[in-house]
Amino acid sequence: MTQLTAQQVYDRLIEVDKILTLEGRITFKLGKVSIIVKQKDVVGNLLQEWLEGWLKANKIAHKVNPNSQMPPDFFLNTEDETTDLLEVKAFNYAASPGFDIADFKAYQQEIVKKPYMLHSKYLIFGYSMSADGVVTVKKLWLKNVWEICRTSEQWAINVQYKNGIVHKIRPATWYSENKRNRFKPFQCLEDFLAAIEETVYKNPDTRDKAVEWKERMEQQYVKHYNNTIAIPRWMDVRHKYVQ
Repeated sequence: MTQLTAQQVYDRLIEVDKILTLEGRITFKLGKVSIIVKQKDVVGNLLQEWLEGWLKANKIAHKVNPNSQMPPDFFLNTEDETTDLLEVKAFNYAASPGFDIADFKAYQQEIVKKPYMLHSKYLIFGYSMSADGVVTVKKLWLKNVWEICRTSEQWAINVQYKNGIVHKIRPATWYSENKRNRFKPFQCLEDFLAAIEETVYKNPDTRDKAVEWKERMEQQYVKHYNNTIAIPRWMDVRHKYVQ
């Protein structure tokens, strides 16, 4: 088996497999009847399954994360599950990204216990499906989590909020060149964590963790990486992300 980093996986898909030039179809067979699937909402999950098949076909070392609710989807380093983490996302390129980053409450807990999760790479497929069911990958990105997240009007980090409860962390339209967009993607890990801390504090469901969250996050990061991280106050960096 060949061991590749997330960047090498991305490069191979783009440069060797020429994924942006390929066409595919989704078929379903039941009994003697076979159809071409034309429902766009099934494409995202199938692209993740396709990538697992691609890794196997190319004999690229990987392990699947048994916890499907938390990043990453794949461990590319089968000997060390704290490095070379790969999360796969997909969305209809004709619309805004509709996927979730993670459940907010679970994510803010997990990254304190496992700070290496913050350095998962996100391989993101922007796909298209024609009227006759032809699937193409229009864009492929490899991003850090903070590069695909943003702030919002109500919350320091953009989240799904309903019935008085914060649910999922929602993505930014990181590739948009529209200068009228009010909220910009985060520029660095530290600012991303500042937004999470502020949301931990303002969210009634996690407020009891807010007093110690920042200190624990910084301590665990130093413990794992032997490298200091200083999380700023959200009020000191918010101006960078709101126009």
